[in-house]
Amino acid sequence: MSENNVQMRDAFLSMLYQKAIGNPDIILLTNDQGAISLDDFKEKLPNQFFNIGISEQNIISVAAGLVLSGKKVYVYSLLSFIFLRCYEQIKIDLCAMKLPVTIVGVGSGYSYSPDGPTHHATEDISIMRALPNMTIYSPSDSNIVAALVDITLKSKTPSYIRLDRQLLPLLYNNDHNLHEGFSILREGDDVTVISTGVMVHRALEVAEELHEQSIQAKVIDFYRLKPIDVAAVTKILKGASKIVVLEEQTINGGLGSIIAEILVDSNVFIPLKRLAILDNMIFDYGSRDTLHKARGLDRMSIVHEITKLFK
Repeated sequence: MSENNVQMRDAFLSMLYQKAIGNPDIILLTNDQGAISLDDFKEKLPNQFFNIGISEQNIISVAAGLVLSGKKVYVYSLLSFIFLRCYEQIKIDLCAMKLPVTIVGVGSGYSYSPDGPTHHATEDISIMRALPNMTIYSPSDSNIVAALVDITLKSKTPSYIRLDRQLLPLLYNNDHNLHEGFSILREGDDVTVISTGVMVHRALEVAEELHEQSIQAKVIDFYRLKPIDVAAVTKILKGASKIVVLEEQTINGGLGSIIAEILVDSNVFIPLKRLAILDNMIFDYGSRDTLHKARGLDRMSIVHEITKLFK
């Protein structure tokens, strides 16, 4: 694995800058965002970087217009604002028109936990996956994030990339093949734990704890949430005895719902437990650890819920 670990935001922007040096059609738009990794764009590629200001609806429409003029456009913004404040523009200007704008949002889940519900992105998977023609990525490390630059440069439809703010350990090599949209990170026959983004790391911690209790957990990382390779996922899940989906997202319409839909539509009937944020726990604030514990998403609470499946 690469030893050059950086925050997801910096991994993406740095790789995008390298690609933009030789391609003047690559344009980066921001909503008054500040980041050290943006400095190269600002200073060395001023004709390819535009600060649209605090106007999320406008930035999407500007991006659509630039794409129609032949540009390859990336929108970088705070995640909790970019998927909610301009949902209509994303739906009509991008998805209806099938325009390949890539929206890169930083702050997935409880990344900005102390700032409260205005900055939490705990419903975006549910909301964004309802849109036709939208591809959704939820990476669990910076190597996947960097690889998404090449993938989105070739995309012919809109893409949405949800980045965690936290520096996360690397899980993948630089040359990992992202074609299937998911990876098995750990083998186990007793229970299959499925997760995405930051919670993949929690899933691996839980698997270690379960191993101490003689429960062998398979861990699967879904880094592409739409489209889903249903045939490949069904093939993997058919051999599972129990499935647990773990996510830092509302229980309504998130990864747990995706897996449930796949199982039902494929006539695969396996016990499924969803561990996520319940309706009555959405509007709150505190440290990430505090919020996780209150919602049963801390390591030991998850281990407890999984061991209950074996009693």
